Amino acid sequence: MGVVGLAVMGSNLARNFARHGHTVAVYNRTTAKTDSFMENHSSEGNFVPSATIEEFVASLEKPRRAVIMVQAGRATDAVVDQLADAMEEGDIIVDGGNSLFTDTIEREKKIRARGLHFVGTGISGGEEGALNGPSIMPGGTEESYKSLGPLLESISAHVDGEPCCTHIGENGAGHFVKMVHNGIEYADMQVIGEAYQLLRHGAGMEPAEIADVFKDWNDGDLNSYLIEITAEVLGQVDAETGKPFIDVVVDAAGQKGTGRWTAKEALDLGVAVTGIGEAVFARALSSATAQREAAQGELPSGAVATFEDLGVSREDFIENVRRALYASKLVAYAQGFDEIAAGAKEYGWDIDPRDLARIWRGGCIIQAKFLNRIVEAYDRDAQLPSLLLDPYFKEQIADSVDAWRKVVVAATQLGQPVPVFASSLSYFDSLRAKRLPAALIQGQRDFFGAHTYQRVDKEGTFHTLWSSDRSEVEA
Repeated sequence: MGVVGLAVMGSNLARNFARHGHTVAVYNRTTAKTDSFMENHSSEGNFVPSATIEEFVASLEKPRRAVIMVQAGRATDAVVDQLADAMEEGDIIVDGGNSLFTDTIEREKKIRARGLHFVGTGISGGEEGALNGPSIMPGGTEESYKSLGPLLESISAHVDGEPCCTHIGENGAGHFVKMVHNGIEYADMQVIGEAYQLLRHGAGMEPAEIADVFKDWNDGDLNSYLIEITAEVLGQVDAETGKPFIDVVVDAAGQKGTGRWTAKEALDLGVAVTGIGEAVFARALSSATAQREAAQGELPSGAVATFEDLGVSREDFIENVRRALYASKLVAYAQGFDEIAAGAKEYGWDIDPRDLARIWRGGCIIQAKFLNRIVEAYDRDAQLPSLLLDPYFKEQIADSVDAWRKVVVAATQLGQPVPVFASSLSYFDSLRAKRLPAALIQGQRDFFGAHTYQRVDKEGTFHTLWSSDRSEVEA
């Protein structure tokens, strides 16, 4: 196996391959980086360093397999071109970065024309996952997976003896699924942040207390990697000031683009991913520091309640937030699976949602206890219209919806922003509503633009002559 790019992710991935008994060729554009890698990690396995791309390619057994772990965009294009020039027919180039899936589709088409395989591969789990076992989402041809799959499966995380790696689908499917995975991650992180915000600035709890709450939640239905690390972050004390770590961190969240891509692609596909979209917008607003500073103390708050005004005990409030968090997380996953289904239909991929739920159970950022339940849900009905309609999840929502409503109302009374809690509840209510205001929108569109409408009582498409006698004609 070969690894190009020896920054932290590439370095850890190469070490992971070596630890599993594979001989690993390593190359970095800057030779000093390769030298440093060998100096620090050569004892961990059998590594073959190279100073040039040509030397690197020559060191690989056929069919050659090389994973690129460099910055998405131009850097990836440059390395792909260099490898393709040095490789031969049947060799495999793997892009393990967070590339935009449409770029992967184009690269795969170009590389396939040269007789090579190009495999866009999502890798989740961060630095620790890359070293100890990530969740891996490779696309590309089935032929390439026969050669590449055993290697990737060997280094992936394993749950119940199953590798957290499977062939996702042709061309850009792997990077598409990783993109949506990251979109779910955005919503998950944001709604956890909203739960913290309510407990801290609504109920007046200290970070150490909230850390204990999250530790307790992680022992139940909310068990997940993100809940676990949230408890760790909230329990951290800053060594320099002695203050809670959370209080010395600037409250402006950055992003590398995958969540934004998820929201933009959902718009193109016509899929409602409101929780993911609100999470993206929440990061954008958090980073609008000049605007926020100008607004503080200037915008009126209205009659904001205190926690005592809510008339609820702290224990009951904590439980309500837990239930609301669980329900909102379910909505985020449901919306993500909806987008994947729509993308698979649009781009001609055969993606099994059960496979995704299985490989996300370990190694990745959104691993969660209820992913096993998602596997079971699609086992019961492979054509499930929405994850929320599975009998198990319907029951879970039924147990949570009253608390969910109370939390959104309480947040409004307290003047605390909860964009994902609120939008997820509105999404849920939109799904279950017998009638939506879209009928009025259709009437408006027909009035000003003759966009036509359909009726509930007969077939056909119609238009009302609004500027004339307002009679209805068939369009």
